Amino acid sequence: MFDWLSSVGSWLEHYVISVPLYIAAPAMVLIGALDSSLLSLPEINDYLVVGRCYKYPTAVFYFPLFAAVGSVLGCWLLYSIMRRGGQAVLRKRFKPESIERVERAYARFGVLAIAIPAILPPPLPFKIFVATAGTLEYPRWKFLLTVMIARSFRYYVEGLLAVYYGQRVILFMKDNGLLILSVVAAAAVVALLAYLIINRWRTGQ
Repeated sequence: MFDWLSSVGSWLEHYVISVPLYIAAPAMVLIGALDSSLLSLPEINDYLVVGRCYKYPTAVFYFPLFAAVGSVLGCWLLYSIMRRGGQAVLRKRFKPESIERVERAYARFGVLAIAIPAILPPPLPFKIFVATAGTLEYPRWKFLLTVMIARSFRYYVEGLLAVYYGQRVILFMKDNGLLILSVVAAAAVVALLAYLIINRWRTGQ
């Protein structure tokens, strides 16, 4: 049986990792946009960033930006669709309890409800946070800026790790996803507590 997924992976590897930058850059932006909007290509962006930075170490200074820009464009498209009447689509695509959980996260944590899922690698779903942001009419530019910063952070960290450890980074992410999730979640809780304490202290003055 023809393994089409393997063929797609080989094609992406050739046209993003091994080609000149003037081809790889727009391809990375396009793949990132499709993954964050209409398609689901779990870990593809991460793999391509790691592969490119591993093969061309100087790419770590700029290549992660192309993946981040593509992700922002895709998120902007999905956000815009949902903002123009996506409530029915949201209810059809995701479970009611998942939607309620995300809505509570936005109400309680604000920008962190976007930033943390954008940083964390798969299998944590991110599209539901994007779709809910559009449905709830979360401020557009605040949303896009948060996604850009969070995604850039994620891809730059992966790129730097790739320079030092190679493509073992992807295997580590797959084997230690729960560990990564726990560490980042703990860091997020600490950051949130610090924010609440500082905010309360300022209010009390």
